[in-house]
Amino acid sequence: MNHGNKINHLGRMAPHRRAMMSNMASSLILNKRIKTTLQKAKALRKYVEPMITKSKDNTTHNRRIVFSKLQNKESIKELFDIIAQKVGERPGGYTRIIKIGNRLGDNAEMAIIELVDFNEIYTSSKVAPAKKTRRSRRSKSEGSQNSEKSVENVVAQETETIASTDAKVETNINVEQEVIEEVVTEVSENIVDETSSESNNDEASEEEKKED
Repeated sequence: MNHGNKINHLGRMAPHRRAMMSNMASSLILNKRIKTTLQKAKALRKYVEPMITKSKDNTTHNRRIVFSKLQNKESIKELFDIIAQKVGERPGGYTRIIKIGNRLGDNAEMAIIELVDFNEIYTSSKVAPAKKTRRSRRSKSEGSQNSEKSVENVVAQETETIASTDAKVETNINVEQEVIEEVVTEVSENIVDETSSESNNDEASEEEKKED
């Protein structure tokens, strides 16, 4: 019976599971983000977050406790020197799990587990805190007058832009009309020249017939 035992063995014996959690925790500390199955990510979160909490208090005792689990000097140095400073003000919840769908081979649920404070996309999208402003001692009438002036300025600017656009449209229309008139005159002149040449040819042909 497995009553009251909430630990997920992940289909491994205890030594194998401890070694796997240690390697995954070291990879997460060094790379700040790893891809694994969803169940392993949930188990790793419970394993690595107490270590991050201990790293906030940089003492020899805490270093030895964390080293007994990780067995990696580089990850210990990264954890206590860099990560501890980054997450110093966070009370907990140092990791984030993101589901990314199922794996093709065995249809296992995959996820990405990452350190929250090292994700530049989410941290940069946070809204900056609003600045505190002092209350002005100006009366409401002054504020209303300023607002009316601003509205008048906006209306004046809009009317100027509308007038300028109308003037541009009128000039374009006048130019188009002039071009059309020039084309019409050229076409009419060509038609007159053609008719005159045809009449001359007819007269010449008639004279030749008479002479014959």
